Amino acid sequence: MAPRPADGQLARSPVSLADFADLAREVLPAEVWDFVSGGSGVETTLAANRAALDRVAVLPRVLTGVEQPRTDAVLLGREQSMPVAVAPMAYQRLLHPDGEPALAAAAGAAGVPYVLSTLSSAPIEEVVAATDGPVWFQLYWLRDRALVADLLDRAHAAGCAALMVTVDVPVLGRRLRDARNGFALPPEVIAANLPGGRDDLAHAGTPGVSAVAVHTGAVFAPALSWADLAWLRGRTRLPLLVKGILDPRDAVRAADAGVDAVVVSNHGGRQFDGAPATATMLPEVVAAVGDRIEVLVDSGVRSGTDVLRALALGATGVLLGRPLLWALAVGGRAGAQAALDLLAVELRDGLTLTGCADPGQARRLRTLTGG
Repeated sequence: MAPRPADGQLARSPVSLADFADLAREVLPAEVWDFVSGGSGVETTLAANRAALDRVAVLPRVLTGVEQPRTDAVLLGREQSMPVAVAPMAYQRLLHPDGEPALAAAAGAAGVPYVLSTLSSAPIEEVVAATDGPVWFQLYWLRDRALVADLLDRAHAAGCAALMVTVDVPVLGRRLRDARNGFALPPEVIAANLPGGRDDLAHAGTPGVSAVAVHTGAVFAPALSWADLAWLRGRTRLPLLVKGILDPRDAVRAADAGVDAVVVSNHGGRQFDGAPATATMLPEVVAAVGDRIEVLVDSGVRSGTDVLRALALGATGVLLGRPLLWALAVGGRAGAQAALDLLAVELRDGLTLTGCADPGQARRLRTLTGG
């Protein structure tokens, strides 16, 4: 493993968001790289996400008179600097000692929401205090309903601006890289939002077994239902997003249940290996719900061009995941801020080159598949 650059310094200056992946691979232990980069099964869906986005061609408009497009957009009723939020990702202190507070602070400085995972390695309260920007709390449904209620109370008390419930993890997908590595969390990385002792299983390494999968199997509830979503809707007045939607019928049912947004997601190819790419399903979900609720998307997004593609396919906004973890790994908060700055440059270039004055106009562009 190469030495990690000091905070605020990068070994090389990335010129695209994708450059951070190569830099991160140089500094991360191989098993941590696999934990972040890998998917479930033989990684068919992981590859499909990228392939589907690459097949989306956006038809530019010309002679529109656009010189300096705006990148700002409204998500959940609040103006953001870009139609982007930082995706919920667990155990960010695996990547850098400053972890979630650093990435949240970078998101706040960039003017985009930060989505905090239930499995954060820093407590809700610490992360919210670290940023001037909005924090959305992502909830995994736990076997202990009292613990779910406690997490909700803490998110409300800390000042979280929205609640996102992930619905595609009844059990953790079989992530073969982690099993082969016998992956376990190092002692200093904990599930900071869970009571003491609940994360012990995540630290017990066993050859051929992912300790993280054993831990989540013990604490996650496998039988989340629409009745639970109704309970959650009645439990909070915050904007509510449901993450993990692929079937348009589920998107319609979520809208009927009173949610404010859905996230079209296959968990970055980390759950059911055989699920379709999110770029494939996004237009169908948008068509099914119309303008009743917002539709966000994640999985496979690697650039500002991908954000533009998602907008042209009908998305309201995009959750960006792995590239920001890679940036965090190589430069802490400064690395993450550099990545978000590059994302804004890439998005602005895409808007200019397609003749769009803002992200709203990008949603009216035509797309073609297959080039």
